[in-house]
Amino acid sequence: MSKNPSVELKLPILKNMELIATQTAEVVSKHMALSEEKAGEISMAIIEACINAFEHSNSKEEIFIHFIISEDNLTVKVIDQGVGFDATQVAIPDIDNKLNTTERKRGWGIMLIKELMDYVHFTSDSSGTTLTMVKNKEK
Repeated sequence: MSKNPSVELKLPILKNMELIATQTAEVVSKHMALSEEKAGEISMAIIEACINAFEHSNSKEEIFIHFIISEDNLTVKVIDQGVGFDATQVAIPDIDNKLNTTERKRGWGIMLIKELMDYVHFTSDSSGTTLTMVKNKEK
C-alpha cells in the first residue's frame, strides 16, 4: 500500500449526496482507528463543507472530495468548480440577533468547520474553491 493512501469521490449536486461522503469518512476513520468523537467531527465538517459547496458555489456539475490518509492525520479536500469566494469576507452571524428573530438560523458553516477540524484552509478564485481540512489522530 502507498505511504499516503487516498480515496477520491465525485459527487453530483443532488439532495443528500453529502451522506455518501460521510459514509466514506466513517470507513476511513475506522481504518485509521480514530475515536468515535473524531469520526463524528469529521463527518459533521464534511456535511457543512458539502452543503456550502452545493448551495454557494454555483457549480453546475459536481464536487470532488479527497480523503488523504497519513500516519498522523486525515486530510479532507472538498473541491468545487464554482464561482469562488473571499473567505475573509464571510461574516459570522450574531447569535443573539439570530435567536431573537424569525431569520433563518443559518450561516455558521465555516465557523463550525473551523471548530471541528484541527486545520482549515480555503483556496478560492473564479475557477472554484478548495477547502482543505485536517484532523489529527492525536490531540
